[in-house]
Amino acid sequence: MTVTLSKVGGEQEIAADGASATVAAPKKARRTPLLLGGLIGAALLGTGVVYLVTRGQESTDDAQVEGRVMNVSPRVTGQVLHVKVQDNQVVEPGDVLVELDPADYQVKLNAARADLAAAKAAAEGAQSTLDITTKTAPASLRQAKGGVTSASSAFGMAQASIDQARADLVAAESKRKLADLNFKRSTALVHDRAVAQVDLDTRQTELDAASAEMDQARARLVSAQASLSGMGGGMVLAQGRLDAAETAADQVASAHAALDLAQARVQQMEAGVQAAELNLSYTQLRATRRGVVSRRTVEEGQTVSPDRSLFAIVPLDDVWVVANFKEDQLAEMRPGQPASLKLDTYGRRTLKGHVESLAGGTGAHFALLPPDNATGNFVKVVQRVPVLVRIDDAAGLELRPGMSADVTVITASRGDAR
Repeated sequence: MTVTLSKVGGEQEIAADGASATVAAPKKARRTPLLLGGLIGAALLGTGVVYLVTRGQESTDDAQVEGRVMNVSPRVTGQVLHVKVQDNQVVEPGDVLVELDPADYQVKLNAARADLAAAKAAAEGAQSTLDITTKTAPASLRQAKGGVTSASSAFGMAQASIDQARADLVAAESKRKLADLNFKRSTALVHDRAVAQVDLDTRQTELDAASAEMDQARARLVSAQASLSGMGGGMVLAQGRLDAAETAADQVASAHAALDLAQARVQQMEAGVQAAELNLSYTQLRATRRGVVSRRTVEEGQTVSPDRSLFAIVPLDDVWVVANFKEDQLAEMRPGQPASLKLDTYGRRTLKGHVESLAGGTGAHFALLPPDNATGNFVKVVQRVPVLVRIDDAAGLELRPGMSADVTVITASRGDAR
């Protein structure tokens, strides 16, 4: 048997009896370390590239779109007549959403208007009373003063008449005494026949005349005294009228107070009318801004009240993103830093935004039942802090609260990163 060995291209050829076979050299063992080294190098290179690319930025996929949810409730109690909106309907500012039965509030408005009319009439009456009082009170005062002056003059004249009557009475009494004395003398002389009977008759006549004159003087005195008594009553009456007239200022002040009260009543009734008009207008619930109707629970025929929400309006033009970053990602994060966002709804489309604010605490701290690390077994968990990211340009996309998003915040410029 003939065996031939030959080495061709790293392989050995063995031939026996005209047959040949090829045997591979142990080269595979030498190639494994080279392949492993190449993979390690590629991994290090990829890690370095990722580090250089992501250096100076923080990312999270724990983010979602947030927005305002405006719960719509009636401002008055009433029965629903018409519901003008459906779920997911877009409404504009001023659109009528729900109509309540306005009958009760229309009646209250009519009653308030009637009360206002009555209050205005009372105010006009008070104004007229004030005008009359203002005009007549000074005239009454002047008239009363004139009456007092006239009564005073009459009283003085009556007093003077009494004094004159008393003087006349004294003079008449003196004259009668003289006439009586002359009569007695004449009587004695006639008895002694010293004078004639004619002289006695003359003395008798003089005595009778003096007596009559004295009676007249006494009567005049009594009349003057009676007149003085009457003048005293008139004086008292005139003084009373003057005292009443002197209260003119108080009367004017009282009329002013009555007018002020009537005007205040008018203002009160006007406020009542305004309140009734507002309540009547509240029977129509209108949209205050553009949005989408959600969670509608109201139906026609229901009785609703302010403590019950009928539905919600979600404005789609005022949305933002809340990204929950880990606490170890916040060291370099500041308001105003640029951010990029990707929403699951719109695939790989990237939106631009910026950090508006950072929450005052972690989400767990503001939970309904916050964890208490001082009780039980403690397990350290990395906390997350909500970060509000405002979208600069939504590019016409409709963003709805609750959509998931990926957020990346550029915490440092490339120069700062280096």
